[in-house]
Amino acid sequence: MSIRGMLSQSVEDYLKAIYKLQDENWVSTSELASQMNVSAASVTNMLKRLSSLGLVTYASYKGVRLSATGEKIALEIIRHHRLLETYLREIMGYDWDEMHDEAEHLEHHISEEFEDKLDKMLGYPTHDPHGDPIPGRDGSILLIDSDPITLCPTNVNLTVRRVSDSDTEMLRELESMGLLPGAQFKIPFEPQSEGPLTIESDSSRFEIDRELAIHVFASPSEL
Repeated sequence: MSIRGMLSQSVEDYLKAIYKLQDENWVSTSELASQMNVSAASVTNMLKRLSSLGLVTYASYKGVRLSATGEKIALEIIRHHRLLETYLREIMGYDWDEMHDEAEHLEHHISEEFEDKLDKMLGYPTHDPHGDPIPGRDGSILLIDSDPITLCPTNVNLTVRRVSDSDTEMLRELESMGLLPGAQFKIPFEPQSEGPLTIESDSSRFEIDRELAIHVFASPSEL
């Protein structure tokens, strides 16, 4: 049995959370406690366990980073989650919050055979409904550079690459505007420093508040 087959759902959730939080820096205990919505003491106990399994490197005053084995498992769980979200959204028509909750549960329980068949049925997608990259079976990730649309150039053909997945009401509002991944648009003129952005597509022109616009990431369409 692989090491993943011996891990609990809670352990897998921690590995996924650490992967999402770590960048070039170590992840602090307080960051992880906030992400997992548990006490710092609970996080410390779990990190000691993960360290004993060789899944993380943990230092009391620095924080935690995934080991190569821990990162591989985290990427596998993220791959499951994003493939499942794509299926639930595009094939089954789930709403944003239902899609996420269902994928959170199922990601721990699908087999590699199911994963492969799901990937093939969906046409081997590289990104999920939010525009987040779906890791390949080998852990590779296709990244597309993008910026919040508040920083994008004016009068250039732009494509939405990603939207933040932090709030389902926000996602519904962006959906009503047609600003989901794959949508093409222009910002026809430079907005005022504090004002809304004007968005222009083939079919409409409308304004979007800056507080909402910072959750939409785009880049020139020719990329």
